[in-house]
Amino acid sequence: MLPQEIIRRKRDGHALNTAEIAQFVQGLTDGGWSEGQVAALAMAVFLRGMGRDECVALTHAMVHSGRVMAWPDLPGPVLDKHSSGGVGDKVSLMLAPMVAACGGYVPMISGRGLGHTGGTLDKLAAIPVYNATPNTAHLDRVVREVGCAIIGQTADLAPADGRLYAIRDVTATVESVPLITASILSKKLAAGLHALVMDVKCGNGAFADSRAMADELAHSIVAVANGAGLKATALITDMNQVLGHTVGNALEMREAMDYLTGNGAREPRLHAVTLALGAEMLVLGGLAANTQAAHSQLQTALDSGAAADRFARMVAALGGPADLLERPDVYLTAAPVVMPVPAPRTGILTSLQTRDIGIAVVELGGGRRQAGDAIDLRVGLSAVHALGTPVTKGEPLAFIHAADQASAQRAVAQVQAAVHIADAGTPWQAEPCVMATVAGSTLGVAA
Repeated sequence: MLPQEIIRRKRDGHALNTAEIAQFVQGLTDGGWSEGQVAALAMAVFLRGMGRDECVALTHAMVHSGRVMAWPDLPGPVLDKHSSGGVGDKVSLMLAPMVAACGGYVPMISGRGLGHTGGTLDKLAAIPVYNATPNTAHLDRVVREVGCAIIGQTADLAPADGRLYAIRDVTATVESVPLITASILSKKLAAGLHALVMDVKCGNGAFADSRAMADELAHSIVAVANGAGLKATALITDMNQVLGHTVGNALEMREAMDYLTGNGAREPRLHAVTLALGAEMLVLGGLAANTQAAHSQLQTALDSGAAADRFARMVAALGGPADLLERPDVYLTAAPVVMPVPAPRTGILTSLQTRDIGIAVVELGGGRRQAGDAIDLRVGLSAVHALGTPVTKGEPLAFIHAADQASAQRAVAQVQAAVHIADAGTPWQAEPCVMATVAGSTLGVAA
């Protein structure tokens, strides 16, 4: 069938059959479909949706568009975590070495920034000479020897998804539950996992900006994963504010490293989300009897330095500097302009338009407007205040890191416009870090 006829069928609201989906994925892989045709079908799916059988077929086809990894003789479970995307979400950078220190094996296939959200792969690019696309033998060796390897999609792992992912980023088709589901699971199934924990971000800084959409995505991920024979749990976590103190690639890398080494206090919400996701990974992998025991194991991995050691060994094994944790300032490039964001009034910080913060970082150069854009790894925000913080007029709400004065000043105005400061004493209550759990084949939600 001609590509335009498949596009027409989905545009008109019909379910695509397995053969039509296979043809689309083949066109993604071999270039038989143009970028315009791929974008058109992505938009048709965005507007018309996909049934569960269509999504399973799309996931399966993208998995088998390239190599599927296998780990038949590892002494521990092969585990992973994935986030639907947030602002300041650097959890993967800490979680992979933490789980490895607890006996898991984590071949984590990460992605670039998508829309207003940051990507783990872009954060890793802040490390000089880090090889995020190792060959098969190199990846296998690192996972076996270190216990974790955070990499990007290599050309032979779900290549159809790699092309579709880049096109979605610049065609306003990111927030599609079936496309998100198929994209995530195609990479994870191709990595040969035994279990997956999904972090579905929910709030004004997430693609799932409503609880209804977050529930839909969490259930979709778990159901399609279970249907493909993969154990999975999804946590719905709060994204109504920046996660951690920083936004931006090199800045988030530094915060992740400080988290692992204990250099400074760990931001409480970031720590809570990291432990919650890690605990689910250990329980699914049979490495802990329950989440309480798993929390204890993960905290011990941090306190003993074992998690930081795994991170350092992973970086060195993938070509990065062996002394990155000891000398981060030598390797992580700083922006030339750092400018405070003054609080416009005295009061209490009660809400944040978190998506606008992500957009501000993109406009600083820290994200992409088009698929092939280079990004400025130095830019972003640091020392971001958490919601509920009392502030005084003129006090810095955050610091802008920028390439020049003009872009820094624009970002200051954007951040000020994104915050709401209420009168001192205004009642305010934080959202729980973990809002719900969708577990196993029962798909039961525990609020």
